[in-house]
Amino acid sequence: MYKTRSLPNTRIDVADALRGIAVAGIILYHSVEHFNIFTQEQIIHALPSDQTVADILAWLLSGKMYGIFAMLFGLSFFIMNDNQQQKGRCFSGRFAWRMCLLFMFGVVNVTFYDGDILMLYACYGLLLIPISYLPSWAVWCIIGVLAIQPVELFCLLTGYEIDHTRFYEISGIINNAHEHGTFWENSLTNLRYGFEVNLRFNVFSGRLTQLLCLFILGMQLGRQRLFYDEGRNLNVWHLVLGVSSVLTIALSFVTFGGLETWLHPIYSLIILLMIVSGVVSAWYAFKGVRSVLHHLCIFGRMSLTNYLLQSVIGCSIFCGYGLGCYYKLGITYAVLIGLAMVIVQYSFARFWFSSHPRGPLEGLWRKLTWIGKK
Repeated sequence: MYKTRSLPNTRIDVADALRGIAVAGIILYHSVEHFNIFTQEQIIHALPSDQTVADILAWLLSGKMYGIFAMLFGLSFFIMNDNQQQKGRCFSGRFAWRMCLLFMFGVVNVTFYDGDILMLYACYGLLLIPISYLPSWAVWCIIGVLAIQPVELFCLLTGYEIDHTRFYEISGIINNAHEHGTFWENSLTNLRYGFEVNLRFNVFSGRLTQLLCLFILGMQLGRQRLFYDEGRNLNVWHLVLGVSSVLTIALSFVTFGGLETWLHPIYSLIILLMIVSGVVSAWYAFKGVRSVLHHLCIFGRMSLTNYLLQSVIGCSIFCGYGLGCYYKLGITYAVLIGLAMVIVQYSFARFWFSSHPRGPLEGLWRKLTWIGKK
C-alpha cells in the first residue's frame, strides 16, 4: 500500500504551462472541426491550404491535448491526495464528491458542446481512488497494460469487431441539430446523447483505455516528483524526449495497414510524450522559454473556466443557431477564429487574476469541494 513520503508539494509552474498548452490546443482543434459540425454543404470561404492545415493540426493536436489534460488531472489528484495524507486525513470521499461536482460542470458544458470531456473525466477520476492505494510497482504494471491498447489488441488477435453503428447514428442526429436546430433543440439533443456519443467515440478512437492510462501516469509522475527539477529528473525527461522523438520519426514513415486501429493510438501516445518531455526539458533548460510559456501558465491556471468558455463562444460562432460559420469558413479561417478565441480568453484570464487568486469556476469548484470544512 502506498504511503506519503511527506515531501512538500509546491506549485508546479511547468504543469500550469502544459495545462495552458493543452487548453489552447483543444480550442484550436475544435475550431478545425467547426466544433463537431461535419457538414456536407459547400464551404463558402475555402482556401487551398485548408487540407494541409487540417493534416498538420490533426498530427500535432488531435488526441494529444486531451491526453495532456488527462495526465495533469492525475497529477493534480496526487498532489491533493498527498497533501491530505500528510495531515493524516483520508481524501477519498472528498475527491469522490469533487468528481460529482466535475460531472455537474460537464452537464452544463454539454448543453453547449456535445464533445464535452468533463463528465467522462469525472468517471475516470473515480477509478484513481482505489488505484492510489496500490504500491508503485503495481501502478506501473497497470500503466503498461493500458498503454498497449488492450481492447484493440484483443480485437486484432481474436478477429472480434466492435459494432459502431450506434455511434454513427447518434452522431448524425447531433450533427443535424447543430446545423439546423435552435439553441434549445441543440441543448436537449446534446443532453440526451452527449455523454453516450463521447463514450462511444472513445471506444471508436482507442482512447477508452489510453485516457485512463494517462490519468494513472500523471498520478505516478507525481509520486516520483518528476515535474520538479530535483535529482536526476531532467535526465529522465531527456531520455523520454530522445526515445519518443526517434520513435515518432520512424513511425511517421510506416503504413500501419490492418494494424491501424491498434497502432495509431500508440503512435499518438508517443507524440504526446514527445511534446510533454520537450516542454519540461526546455522549461528547466532555458530562461527564455520560461518567460514565453509564463503566459500559458496564466491560461492554464484557468483551465476549467477556459474550457467551458470555449464551448459557449465556439458553438455560438459555428452552430446554425449562432453565426452559422460551419459552412461559411474553411479550416484555415476557422483556425484563425480559434486563435482569436485563445487571445480573448487569455486577456480575460490576465484581467481576472489581477484581482483574484483563482479562476471563477476554479474558485467555485474549490469552495464546493471543501463545503462543510473549515
